[in-house]
Amino acid sequence: MMEREVFNRLQQEKKEYIEKVLKVFLPFGDEPQNKIYEAMNYSVLAGGKRLRPILMLAAFEMFEGNEKEILEPFLAAIEMIHTYSLVHDDLPAMDNDEYRRGKKTTHAVYGEAIGILAGDALLNYAFETACLAFKKSQYCQQIAEAMGVLARKSGIRGMLGGQVVDMEGFTEKTEKSELDYMYRLKTGALLEASLMIGTILAGGTAKEVKMMEQVAESIGLAFQIQDDILDVVSSVEVLGKPIHSDEKNNKITYVNLLGLDESQKEVKKLTEDGLNTLKNLNKNAEFLEILLNSLINRKN
Repeated sequence: MMEREVFNRLQQEKKEYIEKVLKVFLPFGDEPQNKIYEAMNYSVLAGGKRLRPILMLAAFEMFEGNEKEILEPFLAAIEMIHTYSLVHDDLPAMDNDEYRRGKKTTHAVYGEAIGILAGDALLNYAFETACLAFKKSQYCQQIAEAMGVLARKSGIRGMLGGQVVDMEGFTEKTEKSELDYMYRLKTGALLEASLMIGTILAGGTAKEVKMMEQVAESIGLAFQIQDDILDVVSSVEVLGKPIHSDEKNNKITYVNLLGLDESQKEVKKLTEDGLNTLKNLNKNAEFLEILLNSLINRKN
């Protein structure tokens, strides 16, 4: 079993590598529209766990991928899409939050109009960036498949669809299945994309890609339920954003639907389900297993 110290070092190395990749692909220049470059860079480089690109990289390594030139544009793209969703989530018309990752949100710094445009720009630029992978023409089929996953999981039947359901709101009569559906789209879809794309670009089979999707489906739901728990039990200093924001926005969450204890049990069960599917792949998934398991005990 990998020692925690070794895992922490590997995780930090992967995060530092991804930070370098992001800086390579983020826009810069002195054109008249350079304010949008500044806002995009501010949003992406404001910090964060880089969980999604780390998951993608871990899946790529798990399936022994060796062509990082096709992977790197997707590492940057998934983080840009994730960041765009946060920028828009924080807007006054949505969650109206002033802090994200311990810093002022994009619209709080640049104004609401630039906040909207920065989110739009990151989404568009993510696909522009991912397309750079096509320079490695011998991998066109895999890259095209990965592009399809990226588009689908971030769109109306993925993350964006989940945001819409979230904005529509729930009532006190909400069923657990309805909340699960929203969470699987809003949070789970990009985690699914991360593991699936890493597997695809490493040459995984269709069955293996499907199993990795199932791993992320379970873990993604657990991750979002844990977010509900942290919104109740954490602090601004630890979480890096306002607590009790769900209560402020009158949102139905797992905690107020099932209670804190049942929510914590659900996180544990879902995490175990995901890890069991991962083990059934019979790959060297030690790093990924520890990473996913750590989500159950995360504090921020």
